[in-house]
Amino acid sequence: MSLSYSPHTFHIPVMGLGYTVDTPLKVAKFGISSVVSIMDDHLLEDMRRIYSRKFVKAFTPIPETEEDFRAKRITAYLDLMAELVEEQFSKLVHSDWENNREFRQYLDLLPVNSALSTLYQKYLKASGQDRDLLKHELQTLMQPGAIDVNIMTKVDKLNYDKNGKELPRTYSDALAALRGFAKSKARGSVVFSAGMNPALFSYIEQFPAFFPDANGHTQKGIILKVSDYRSAIIQGKFLAKKGIWVSEFRIESGLNCGGHAFATDGLLVGPILEEFKNRRQELYQTLYETCQKSLEEKGLYTVIHCNKLKVTYQGGLGNAAEDSFIREYYQLDGTGWGSPFLLVPEATAVDEETLGRLFKARKSDFHLSKASPLGVPFNNLRNSSAEEQRKSRIAKDRPGSPCYKKFLSNNTEFTDKPICTASRQYQNLKVKQYEFGELAKEELEDVLAKDCLCEGLSAPGILAMGEVPRRNLNAVTICPGPNLAYFKGTFSLKQMVDHIYGKLPLKLDLERPHVFVKELQLYAQHLRTEFDAKITEKVAKKEAYLEKFRANLQQGISYYQELMHKVSFDSEDVLNKMQSQFNSLRKEIEHFSLEKETVLAPELS
Repeated sequence: MSLSYSPHTFHIPVMGLGYTVDTPLKVAKFGISSVVSIMDDHLLEDMRRIYSRKFVKAFTPIPETEEDFRAKRITAYLDLMAELVEEQFSKLVHSDWENNREFRQYLDLLPVNSALSTLYQKYLKASGQDRDLLKHELQTLMQPGAIDVNIMTKVDKLNYDKNGKELPRTYSDALAALRGFAKSKARGSVVFSAGMNPALFSYIEQFPAFFPDANGHTQKGIILKVSDYRSAIIQGKFLAKKGIWVSEFRIESGLNCGGHAFATDGLLVGPILEEFKNRRQELYQTLYETCQKSLEEKGLYTVIHCNKLKVTYQGGLGNAAEDSFIREYYQLDGTGWGSPFLLVPEATAVDEETLGRLFKARKSDFHLSKASPLGVPFNNLRNSSAEEQRKSRIAKDRPGSPCYKKFLSNNTEFTDKPICTASRQYQNLKVKQYEFGELAKEELEDVLAKDCLCEGLSAPGILAMGEVPRRNLNAVTICPGPNLAYFKGTFSLKQMVDHIYGKLPLKLDLERPHVFVKELQLYAQHLRTEFDAKITEKVAKKEAYLEKFRANLQQGISYYQELMHKVSFDSEDVLNKMQSQFNSLRKEIEHFSLEKETVLAPELS
């Protein structure tokens, strides 16, 4: 079976470390693909213990003293998940269909006019040998959703043995995670996010599972999460030159998404998708020819010519009209729906307390923060328990977090070995700098805004299972995209899927803007922040960057306004409202300017 097959037009992207850690066990049997973060091997080991007990499976702990424990833990958890999904799906497919609730649910969740649903209706009306043949055809076509995994390429800390000696590069966090997935039985692809990591991408060559077999298919796929066409072609060619075929490009909005936000230089999703649409064949041909040449030089089987190169989009989608327009007009193969599924207990792991906090949150509580130790803007919830804990520690003159997992340790300002900027060790050292007059108050505030994402983003996975996280670190960080502010309440899996497909829409906040408008609003806000920021580089360089950003936004607005005249993609009322919002945002963006005192900042050589 091709890895690209799915009976659904959407997937559930990775969310945090813990929110989708067991999502395949909840939705894969219904044909829905989802993405698991495999960066936290401690969490995966705990989840393996919990699920082994729940399903009465043998559990042998993998201690940190065991060689290559990180990769082995990842493999063991993915193997358990693959085994359980296979058991669930086999039971669903081979049961008494007419009386099986989960089989009916599989069909009820499918898109309108699904070929599978049509075939099932024929099966119900058939008899004798025809009925048996149709049943066999249905059993062949029905497939479970993929168990995809996510590796954030920038989270790639080097590791040390028990004597403090640096281990070889292959034991770094990202490379060990890739090894863990490659050796697992999980059927799916690895999603690389946050840009290119040459060492990680080159390491893929070590695993036959990523190369074509005699039929031109691979056991495991490669998915690249990208922000624009340029990123896709650069990363895709890097891999193709090694004989690695990229099966899918997942385009994600720079700001209208959850988790870390990687803003473009004002490039909006509409123009980005338009470029992919217009240059898709060029992208395919370039990568196909490059990949084939490399495989031939290596003496390996080649990729079949009809091998699919999928292009999907995720970020801020809120209703069926937006979803269907983006898929159909831009000729996409699917979409990703993330944050709304945080409100679906049947699909994701969100503890009851955090759900309650989401319900109480105001729109202003969903914000882009400086909480990430990576120094990348991070979507955060102001009223989360992790934020309360962070502020409480500062109030008690004990800022920062104890650092046990160390995944985000990347700072060597004070130490030889990298430490995390959210750690108590680092923040205490910065407080001392401030007390000695060596650090400005604003700089200290930026440091104290950092929070422990390793513990905060993994805790919900454990808490949702009714267990207590290690060391009782149960404060939760939640990183929904801005779009979640317009959804209220909890929903069943069927309600959310029906909403995506337009079968029975959910009632959203009436103030929710169209996905194109919302992203523009976020970029306008981001540009205003950039204009207001103090300049620490050459003024001319900063001005050039800001003007390029502004020009890209203005071109994006013009693109949308032309598109609205060319294609009717929503109701007239919605389009009129969008037109007014675009005009207002254009005027706002035109009036952004650098403050006089900022412009006069000294040029740096």
